[in-house]
Amino acid sequence: MYKNSLRPGLVLAAVTVAQFVFALDMSVVNVALPAIRTALGFAPLDLSWVVHVYALTFGGLLLLGGRACDLYGRRRLLVTGLAVFGLCSLAGGLAQEPWQLVAARAGQGIGAAAAAPAALAMLTTTFTEGPRRVRALGVWSAANAAGGALGVLAGGLLTEYASWRWVMLVNLPVVAVALALLPAAGPADVRPAGERPVGVRPVGERPVGVRSVEERPARRERPDVPGAVLATGGVGLLVFGVVRTEARGWTSPATLATLAAAAVLLAAFVVTETRAPAPLLRLGLLRSRWVAGANLLVFLAAAGQFTAFYFVSLYLQQVLGLGAAATGTAFLPFSAGLVAGTVVATRVTAARGPRAALVPGALLAAAGLAWFAGISPDGGFLTDVLGPSLVTSIGTGLVLAPVAAAATTGIAAHEAGRASGLLNSSRQLGGCVGLAALATVAAHRTGTSTDPGALNDGYALGLAVCAALFVLAAVVATVVLPRRRPDTPGPRPATPAEKQPEGTPA
Repeated sequence: MYKNSLRPGLVLAAVTVAQFVFALDMSVVNVALPAIRTALGFAPLDLSWVVHVYALTFGGLLLLGGRACDLYGRRRLLVTGLAVFGLCSLAGGLAQEPWQLVAARAGQGIGAAAAAPAALAMLTTTFTEGPRRVRALGVWSAANAAGGALGVLAGGLLTEYASWRWVMLVNLPVVAVALALLPAAGPADVRPAGERPVGVRPVGERPVGVRSVEERPARRERPDVPGAVLATGGVGLLVFGVVRTEARGWTSPATLATLAAAAVLLAAFVVTETRAPAPLLRLGLLRSRWVAGANLLVFLAAAGQFTAFYFVSLYLQQVLGLGAAATGTAFLPFSAGLVAGTVVATRVTAARGPRAALVPGALLAAAGLAWFAGISPDGGFLTDVLGPSLVTSIGTGLVLAPVAAAATTGIAAHEAGRASGLLNSSRQLGGCVGLAALATVAAHRTGTSTDPGALNDGYALGLAVCAALFVLAAVVATVVLPRRRPDTPGPRPATPAEKQPEGTPA
């Protein structure tokens, strides 16, 4: 049941298009990096910041973006984030100096950090818990997977046949479509039936100093500024320290100092959140086995998936000698497998719950990556890439939709932004930490040699570790996630300990 002429189909379309462009942007730039270096005159060690600064701002601000959409409105944050993302994409496409492109990429990360959790929160509050939400999350996950995989194809084709600038400008029409769909989807920030009314305290909830148990307007909630500063600083330093390991190594004093500072800030964040009246991240969410298990699982799966993309792309270009367009085209079977796996996972999850798809999906992805680890310097697309691409992508697709459903199972509607920001943070951090760590592992195996055989050995080792990460993800799904099927419809009511005063519209 939906109120005030809300159109769930258009909400799903807008959210899906938004997620597609965020996923596209994470991979579309990678293939264009050599052309960007030549055109703008990047120093070799500075070029990686075109990728890393996006991860830094996106990952560092996701928790803040998730809570902000609960406080100030999900659609408002989605529209604002998309607008910032689009404007910064335009600025990046027109950049004339290296610093201009890096600044534009940082702005893209800020816009995505506001819009991505808002998009997922809109979806989970529009569709009540059950088969309808699972199907909606399946579509959202398919768009997320297709965007990441097609980004490699688009980046290769645009770089080779147009200009590297189009890897930034291609975002503009996609953002325009998402913004055009939102007004037609219905009134801003409409609540599905059962969500707590804005500004009204439920009967029986007794704030400090109020003895009456009748409904009354709630006090305006103050943003958790200390928590926001500590979370953003801690996650940002963690990402910064990890991405710099490519140049400085894991044991350098600069790396160790940065990671130690990140640990201190994150520990302070945890302490602060236990005392804050309206925390940025209510730590009680992690007492749910669905939430805790899904976030740990998506961290491991993202580390394996993003890193595998990276190694396979390098194998195709640096070992097999394919050009940018051919490398992008080689990822088409991977894209098709991701979508197919997501479709199957949606049906399995709707019928039997998330766990039934997560365990076999993670194991299938692990098997495909183990097959990938058998790559050879004298291999080819048909012998070394096609088969493992299909197996890995179908398995990964089986994981994507159910993990989003698991991470939002039992979440009260007024905490949808918190849960969405947490899930997106886990995915982003998993991809960033996994890529940096495994790139170091591969580089250690390769050594200083640029011979295709040495490079092949490093990539093969990295892909084998990716397979191990998916095995760990299957273990988490088996051990941590509850065995019972989540079949309680609608958002879970908040317990007295969980209830927080509400403020502006969510």
